[in-house]
Amino acid sequence: MNKPTLYRKRLIPDECVALKDDVILYADETMMITKWNTLKPRQDFHHGYSCYYLKEGFKISRFYREDHSFVYWYCDIVSFSVNEPENTILITDLLADVIIMPDSSVKVLDLDELCEAKEKGLLSSEDFFHSVKLLGNLLNIIETGRFLEFTQKFMEIISDIK
Repeated sequence: MNKPTLYRKRLIPDECVALKDDVILYADETMMITKWNTLKPRQDFHHGYSCYYLKEGFKISRFYREDHSFVYWYCDIVSFSVNEPENTILITDLLADVIIMPDSSVKVLDLDELCEAKEKGLLSSEDFFHSVKLLGNLLNIIETGRFLEFTQKFMEIISDIK
């Protein structure tokens, strides 16, 4: 895969942002790994790495503080639209998110936003059910203890860079 331009589309709030400062570290037909800094300064984290699992519909990120200490895993349920002639990838946030804390506790977030987007017609029925199904797939990976195995290649690649 030639290194494309990435765009992040959010439904709530409605925005589409070019991720022009993200650095693509690795890309193949199944995954793409990026390094990034926060778009706006934040107190809780400073930078991170993301792995876009192109077939699974996940964006799994590792968030770090400015001193490079690990904060948590942040998992987004997403869809991808590839425009080969323009060499772009549009990553649409399908709203459901999962945080995995260093102590392995898990928080599911933004299901209220997922329902709000469906109610307001911002999300088709197909995308709504697809998001819920992908969330279930991700939670199954976590609950069955396969998350670290699932993210192994991602971790190997970023470990070589840090």
